[in-house]
Amino acid sequence: MLQKIASFTINHDVLVPGMYISRIDGNDITYDLRLKTPNRGDYLAQGALHTIEHLVATYVRSSPWSEQVVYFGPMGCRTGFYLILRDTMSREDALRLTAEAFAFTAAFEGEIPGAKRVECGNYLEHDLPGARAEAAAYCRVLEGCTPERMAYPQA
Repeated sequence: MLQKIASFTINHDVLVPGMYISRIDGNDITYDLRLKTPNRGDYLAQGALHTIEHLVATYVRSSPWSEQVVYFGPMGCRTGFYLILRDTMSREDALRLTAEAFAFTAAFEGEIPGAKRVECGNYLEHDLPGARAEAAAYCRVLEGCTPERMAYPQA
């Protein structure tokens, strides 16, 4: 019998954009970086999502906290991303890293890292202006986030 995974137990009808602790597995903390309100019809466009993935992943893996980074990638529902960090990184630093990565993305100009044909499996589907706009909007969301507010809302 299949087990219900933790992220499917969250009431998505009350979930709003923010930064949440999704789960803790041993020494790893999965953060839910929710950019969009679920099930409202406003989702991240594929090109923008893809470009955010490239820029944020490159930023966090190039940051002073790179040794703490396990994974950064998109949610299939296109409402956000997962960031997995080692638990040796404080929640304050996780929030700081996330804010810096999205500010970097919002201001990015130039060639998208890893977006050449030999580097990317879908190199034609990028949208830098869209990524910048979505990242800027998420930066405003992160201004209201604190480590104390990283718990999922209760229904």
